Amino acid sequence: MCSLLTLDDWKTAEMKELWIMVVFATVSFPQGDLITSSAIPTTIDITIPTLGDPITLNTTGLPTTSLPTTSNTTTPPLVCINGGELLSGDCICPDEWTGETCSEGNFCNSTIIGDFSFPRTMVDWSAYSEELCDENTTSAGLPKALAECSYDTGSPMFGPPHELQCELTLSDILGNISSNSGGLLQLAFSTQILTSRPKRLSADNITTAAEIANTLLQSANITEDIAVAAVTTISQLLNASEESTQERDAVQNLTETLEMFSLDQSNNVSSVVQPNLVVQSVQVPSDSVGIQFTALTGRSGNFVANRIHLNNNTSKLIADKGRSTDVQIVIKFPPVLHSKTTSHSIGFVLYQNDRFFRSRAFRASPGTSRRVISANLGEVSALHVEMLFKPTAVSNASLYDFACVSWNYTLKDWSTFGCSKVNHSADGLRCFCNHTTNFAVLMSFRRDFKYADELHSITILGCSISIIGLSLTITFQIATRKSRKTNPTVLLVSICVCLLIFTLLFMLGVDNPHKQLGKPKIQEDNILPPSDTHTERDRGPCTAVAVLLQYFLLGTFTWNTLYATHVFLMIRNSLATSPSHFTAYTMAIGWGLPAVVVALTLGISYRVDDPLGYRQEEFCWLAALDPKGNFDFKLPMFWGFLIPVAFMLIFNTVVLVCFTVTTAKTNPHLTSTRHTSMKKKFLSSFSLAVVLGLSWILGYLLLIPQNQTMYTILNISFCVLTTTQGLQIFILFTARTAIVKKKMSSTLKSISSFGIPLHTRKFSLWRGEHSYNVESYTQQDTDLSFSPCSTDI
Repeated sequence: MCSLLTLDDWKTAEMKELWIMVVFATVSFPQGDLITSSAIPTTIDITIPTLGDPITLNTTGLPTTSLPTTSNTTTPPLVCINGGELLSGDCICPDEWTGETCSEGNFCNSTIIGDFSFPRTMVDWSAYSEELCDENTTSAGLPKALAECSYDTGSPMFGPPHELQCELTLSDILGNISSNSGGLLQLAFSTQILTSRPKRLSADNITTAAEIANTLLQSANITEDIAVAAVTTISQLLNASEESTQERDAVQNLTETLEMFSLDQSNNVSSVVQPNLVVQSVQVPSDSVGIQFTALTGRSGNFVANRIHLNNNTSKLIADKGRSTDVQIVIKFPPVLHSKTTSHSIGFVLYQNDRFFRSRAFRASPGTSRRVISANLGEVSALHVEMLFKPTAVSNASLYDFACVSWNYTLKDWSTFGCSKVNHSADGLRCFCNHTTNFAVLMSFRRDFKYADELHSITILGCSISIIGLSLTITFQIATRKSRKTNPTVLLVSICVCLLIFTLLFMLGVDNPHKQLGKPKIQEDNILPPSDTHTERDRGPCTAVAVLLQYFLLGTFTWNTLYATHVFLMIRNSLATSPSHFTAYTMAIGWGLPAVVVALTLGISYRVDDPLGYRQEEFCWLAALDPKGNFDFKLPMFWGFLIPVAFMLIFNTVVLVCFTVTTAKTNPHLTSTRHTSMKKKFLSSFSLAVVLGLSWILGYLLLIPQNQTMYTILNISFCVLTTTQGLQIFILFTARTAIVKKKMSSTLKSISSFGIPLHTRKFSLWRGEHSYNVESYTQQDTDLSFSPCSTDI
């Protein structure tokens, strides 16, 4: 059944064109059923999506009874636009967009008002002009004007601009503000512009601006515009970088003033929301059981008005449509308030960070901050205040513990008095307090360490072979020291001893015996943590291994350098023996210098309550990386190892070059032995490079950023060459020596000639008519030849 629908009295007062709309409506009935007049609907409502107005279809002459209809509809998932992100079935919008699907603009477009250009700005925020004060003025580089973006006209629009006198200073404003009541608004806007670049503010500027804002908020002539300008100034001060004890009292007074301002309803300011600060005032009816203040999670972390919610009649924390929240606070009113017939005032102040609440008892890492929320209900006692703080996400770390605290203005520090923990989860950390003031949650985190299950197979194999080779080399050098009077036995043995002990320690003790495995268990007691970074106290063994590894590896390079010094003196002075007292000097330097470096490193970086300043947690070696996994030049791996070893390797490389150049010179008359001579010279240079530890240069190349392929090649080469250094020393300085070759030759002769009898066998050889009888002797000694014993013709 089709009917033509005409639209009468269509109002188009605000439309520029007349639209004639024809709508066809179709009604379907089940096949085979008897259609009666009572089964036909009288009206059909149709909604036009673009206009949103219901259109009614009237069918003339039909009864008003309609068929019951059923529909199976499913709600399609939301499609977030304009950069919104779907989270738990809800669109999390950027600051500049709002609405269910982030389709509604929450900003004023960039525009030009008079002589000033203003950029696109959030609603309720102030925009600063692109035009700046001249370079020859006191306020050089600061904006000349500001304009506030608001909804006053029904759509986002900038208000009239307020211009700054570029010669005006904060000190001038502070001097005039107490005597000039009529110009408070202009002074408030000027202060806001002068603090619009908070990173440029000095400690004196911050103190002065805090005093100005404090005076404005306490003024009897305060208006809404003045209050907004003062709160905006305070919000900007929360981004200031300078900190000093000079400003401490000024900001403390400012936080107390903000509490009283939020509670005072006579100023007619119910809510001011700025990026770093929210001030909310509310009147609660006497029959209300409690009130909830919620700040929903946003994309940028800034506070936005449409994400600040109030529930005026609740006694427990209630989720807001499943959306994640940064902060929630509920105040459950005591029975004494229900007996009063008048409403009561409540004030909330929410700070983006704790810059105005610097603690001496709680050490915070640089760049970290904590949100602070203030609730004020006047002099009412016996309150039940419950809070929920979203746990901070820290990369490569887990929450170790937290404390529910309130600010004590007497101590000028955080205190756990009157507060306790309720519970904790991934959604938030719950706290309970029996009073109202400034609250926060102080969290401490423990780094998540990645432990290697076992050493790499190449390292294990290479170190094992090196241990055998170094042991044999030490034994050989000591056993044959009398027959090698000109060789530097002490130097080579000391190198091998240091390298052997280092390799043994590395294989057996580099793995931390006290690993921090599993997630930490949060304590139930509400105890103030000393820092936001938790580190286990040192238990001893791992630090001891790190100390010994540093000492013996530094000792290896020190003896390498002394060996290089000996070679250099031999080349320069053409000496066959070492200078007098050289051995005594080398012993003092070789064993003493590493001890000095290790002692300085421990004294500077090691603390019992913070052993990770000296060593790593993943394995027992010097600390090298910051919490973000980046190489830190302030840690001892750099200045306690890499720097001294770098100087030694540079010197060793220079000596190797001098040695190679010197030995490469050949006698042109000895042409018959030139090939053999060059081979021996190459092996001599290679042997010197091995004993001087120059393969460690590859380790420095790994510190340079490069592509993955090259990094892998260098890493494998470094691992193979360094772990097999002991084997290389054994081959070049023990296995290839004339003494070892002679010993091996005589040993083989003894083995081959022992217990092997001679064998005789007769053969008959026929050649024509003659025959020959030959007796042959066989023997495995290669020095003997075969010869006939007799010949018969």
